[in-house]
Amino acid sequence: MRINTGHLTYCTNIHAGKNWTEDFNALKQHFPVIKQTIAPAQPLGLGLRLSNEASLELQNEETLMEFKQWLKENDAYVFTMNGFPYGDFHHAIVKENVHAPDWTTFERKAYTIRLFHILKSLLPEGMDGGISTSPLSYRHWFKGEIDLEAAKKTATLNILAVVRDLITISQESGQLLHLDIEPEPDGILETGREFIDWYEKYLLTLGTPLIATEFKLSPEDAELLLKKHVCLCYDVCHFAIGYEDHVAVLTELEQKGIQVGKIQISAALKADLRGNAAEQSAIKNSFAAFNEPTYLHQVVALKENGSLTRYPDLPQALEDTENEAIQWRSHFHVPISVKEIGLLQSTQDDITTLLELQKNKPFTNHLEVETYTWEVLPEQLKLPIAQSISNELSWVIDTLT
Repeated sequence: MRINTGHLTYCTNIHAGKNWTEDFNALKQHFPVIKQTIAPAQPLGLGLRLSNEASLELQNEETLMEFKQWLKENDAYVFTMNGFPYGDFHHAIVKENVHAPDWTTFERKAYTIRLFHILKSLLPEGMDGGISTSPLSYRHWFKGEIDLEAAKKTATLNILAVVRDLITISQESGQLLHLDIEPEPDGILETGREFIDWYEKYLLTLGTPLIATEFKLSPEDAELLLKKHVCLCYDVCHFAIGYEDHVAVLTELEQKGIQVGKIQISAALKADLRGNAAEQSAIKNSFAAFNEPTYLHQVVALKENGSLTRYPDLPQALEDTENEAIQWRSHFHVPISVKEIGLLQSTQDDITTLLELQKNKPFTNHLEVETYTWEVLPEQLKLPIAQSISNELSWVIDTLT
């Protein structure tokens, strides 16, 4: 739906579906309820998430036409997609395999190009369209800096192959499509700093001469095209986990002409650990209630001196009795409309800060609520899916307006 600073939607990765039939059935069941609650008198967007299997099915012309007709009948539209998880995202142990296949592979490149051609067909006239994706790969799969550097270069070249396709689409149809890289805990690109450094040292360094040569452009024009078609997906949960300064990140992006393609509006868990031993133990027990086996729940611990200790998953943090942290933040997407969760809190304040920045000086047209953990939330936080999504969207609308 159109709000005062852009288009607001929710990511359909909250719905469990590993193929298009399951995805479409979930949309038919839940979307009309959400639409009636949130936007009864105007179109409501969808942040479409498709697995590789679902994307293969939806590229079929008849299947795609059926979906487009459904969108028309339900006053819905698609302007952004989630191309991060390639396979099953529910009812399976996902963990670090959410990155597989990564950007060093042909499979990831082909999947992403396929998604863009689906989005090209669905995108309303006059709108830009974006697809968020993995931050190259999972860093712990690589041994040492040499392997990591090679992975960055290979991944970047595969991303540039997608960019060439996006430039061609733009030349032929006038549509602006952008790939939105999503930094994530323990991704090769984990922080705003790492994203910007990769953008300048790899994407622009490798891409500018390649695009200039292929499309017969000046280096300056080639760089501008790269900056149109490769953007940042600003997942608020992920940046909050790293205790990042949102103003500083956005200021540097603006100075360097790097765009934010999408805000993923999401919240992590946090808690202050400056109490006595009994209070610290109770807080860690509260974190333990979120220790479920489906997703990675990395923890970043803040020390008194400002340094950070990173744990690859919640169990490792819970087992560390030596760390003298003053705060924990954990990668568990909790409802954004909830601030207090027993002894724990959400990073809702980070969302409020970012949305205030967006409201005062909009830096993207795409806003997407991404709370996908409904099935693995503790019981006290669970609501029917349609009600949960409606609450999240209503909270964002209230915060922005």
